[in-house]
Amino acid sequence: MEAALEELHAESFGWALACCDRDRTLAEDVLQAAYVKVLDGRAVFEGRSSLKTFLFGVIRRTAMEHRRARWLDAGGLLRRLVAPPSVAVVADPELEVLSDERSRALAGALERLSRRQKEVLHLVFYQDLTLDEAASLLGIAPGSARRHYDRGKARLRRLLGEDRRG
Repeated sequence: MEAALEELHAESFGWALACCDRDRTLAEDVLQAAYVKVLDGRAVFEGRSSLKTFLFGVIRRTAMEHRRARWLDAGGLLRRLVAPPSVAVVADPELEVLSDERSRALAGALERLSRRQKEVLHLVFYQDLTLDEAASLLGIAPGSARRHYDRGKARLRRLLGEDRRG
């Protein structure tokens, strides 16, 4: 199992970032917690889907648990509002890619989509899952996944078209 997790690590981290609204620190915490759940047997792969789909589901549920815990932690909210933002000193290839104009426009457009549209598009485009696999992972019907996928793509086209004109 450890070798399989290691093989899927880069894709898993990308999915964790998407589930954590691009918060790198939170994504690292979520991914570590998800790995621990799998390795200590709290999350058991039963073979009803691919290992990747199973793992992405564990990551998504873990991110939701972390979000819920952070929301409930009123002191944590106050600390985030008062604390100055941390600045990364190490060059990050992902941040360098986002620095170019097209990437910023796409990132801005993605932020304007619904959470479900972002999740479906991320799973299909960045994680190479089928719509059926994405639907299964997200716990929604395949038809619903298809609607979120189609509407998300259409909205992205409109938003990116507006950015070019405006």
